[in-house]
Amino acid sequence: MKNIKMGWWLVLLVPAGLWFMADTLWVQPFRYFPFREVFIQFTGVVAMAVMSVGMVLATRPRWLEARLNGLDKMYRLHKWLGITALVVSVVHWWMSKGTKWMVGWGWLERPARRGPRGGGEGAAQAVVTLEQWLNTQRHLAESMGEWAFYGAVVLMVLALVKWFPYRLFAKTHRLLAVAYLVLAFHTVVLLKYAYWSQPVGWLMAVLTAAGVVAALMVLLGRVGAGRKVSGEILEVHRLPALRVVRTTLRLASGWPGHEAGQFAFVTTHRAEGAHPYTIASHWDPATREITFITKALGDYTATLPQALQPGMPATVEGPYGCFTFNDDAPRQIWVGGGIGITPFVARLKEMAQERAQGAHAPEVDLFHTTTELDPEALALLEADAAAAGVHLHVLVDARDGRLTGERLRAAVPEWRTASVWFCGPAGFGTALRTDLLAQGLPAGRFHQELFAMR
Repeated sequence: MKNIKMGWWLVLLVPAGLWFMADTLWVQPFRYFPFREVFIQFTGVVAMAVMSVGMVLATRPRWLEARLNGLDKMYRLHKWLGITALVVSVVHWWMSKGTKWMVGWGWLERPARRGPRGGGEGAAQAVVTLEQWLNTQRHLAESMGEWAFYGAVVLMVLALVKWFPYRLFAKTHRLLAVAYLVLAFHTVVLLKYAYWSQPVGWLMAVLTAAGVVAALMVLLGRVGAGRKVSGEILEVHRLPALRVVRTTLRLASGWPGHEAGQFAFVTTHRAEGAHPYTIASHWDPATREITFITKALGDYTATLPQALQPGMPATVEGPYGCFTFNDDAPRQIWVGGGIGITPFVARLKEMAQERAQGAHAPEVDLFHTTTELDPEALALLEADAAAAGVHLHVLVDARDGRLTGERLRAAVPEWRTASVWFCGPAGFGTALRTDLLAQGLPAGRFHQELFAMR
């Protein structure tokens, strides 16, 4: 979380700081309309800079994933930036549109318009000519920008509403790229011309150009194109009591391999699009098989037990994520809540293979908390834990109560020397983290997968 918080502040403060190097909100004399003019420029710069970075993050750039500690963290930053852009854009829109309404209502009196600016001679005339041409586009840019803003607001709100189906979210969210392209035109035309020759203008040029490229990638379906591999479903194993399906695929050549704890985007039905699933197997290049464990948590995942059949084609994009159990702690504590057990299953299988080869691994305690218990699933988990040499603690909420920080510390007295790896409900993870950090666990030793793509 530290990295994405720093990233959010950086994206917000750098363009704001560069703008204050070029202009000021303390206009002299301080009157409403001169203040409104510069405030609209300020909020426009911040909103467009934040939106541009958010658009770049939507393309899932590899070079940023490790720096932000995983695609799950990158998507959390993308969400924060989207909310920030929404708030700042609403303020920007109100200062522009609301002022016109207040003039119409008689609350404000608009000052007399200034005449057109004159031009110079020679080389300077070319610059003025470009500025004059941009001025001729102002009305079009304002009108298009206003409608793009309305569309973007609707799309952003839909992205935040959890009951809006994922398949529709995935399709409608792409339309934000169209809105972004319109807002890029709006920005180029309406940004104060003097800014383009200053650091704030240079930053806006770079960010807008990067955002335009990213938007085109989204619209052309090129996001993750270099990380997609075709495959075929080999086996579908259903666990009805848990509403879980375990699917094994064989991938074509091109998959780079993955580490336990990573995830991938899987497409089995083109109309539905890609869904993110945690990988539940270690990688063996000889078999090229990969397994996913999926629980019915929504409209689409509820259909998977019936829809998935051996022989069906699929496309897998990835791998993504940095929840890979790599640290120097002599002991690890894993907590898998419900379907959050999946990355630990992959690591158990990997550790079993390493153990058979004589490799050393840290001592591990695995806590699996669940509201439902299936004998078959439990037997498989116990076998995997035994093969990996991992201490397994299974807690059924109705039978054993909830896992708390106090119970965890009592079960593992050496917890202070351990790192904690958590995957499960966000609120559960936050409560455990808060408790353990309050008792002295260093923040860097609590690793949490933020497995939410919206």
